[in-house]
Amino acid sequence: MDNLKFNSYGGIKLTADEVVGEVIDFMNQAPDYAYKVMIGTDSQLYGMTKADFVTAVVVHRIGNGGRYFWRREELTGFHTLRDRMIREALMSLDVAKEILAMLKQYPQFPAKGGPALGWSFEIHIDIGQNGETKVMIQELVGMIRANNFDVRTKPESYAASSVADKHI
Repeated sequence: MDNLKFNSYGGIKLTADEVVGEVIDFMNQAPDYAYKVMIGTDSQLYGMTKADFVTAVVVHRIGNGGRYFWRREELTGFHTLRDRMIREALMSLDVAKEILAMLKQYPQFPAKGGPALGWSFEIHIDIGQNGETKVMIQELVGMIRANNFDVRTKPESYAASSVADKHI
């Protein structure tokens, strides 16, 4: 993963490896709960072709809170909404692949749905049935599913549309 650092809920800058360690620690604190690990990106266009992208890594202890980590990146060259939405999905996909690979390296991290910790892994994309992005749903959902990830769109895509959006 690139050199961008994630911000923690406490304001501490963390590498992707450190984020994964925090996720594992959080899950191990309460192993009897089920968990969701979610990745989502949101963006805001400013200027003519510049955009801020925020990617969030969220771990949700189902029924008992969660934690999240986020990073911001400024990119240029976005002339259409479609360009930006595709970049959001690709950024989430890249982070998801890296985070999931790192999670699987931890010996205490069980197989998906294993007996010690039930967990799921999702990518949340900031598109929905309403608004300008509705024409891109099939394309972006298909792209995420083609990479073997579960995907959520609005209103269920809160890692992108709420958590990442909060830091735009």
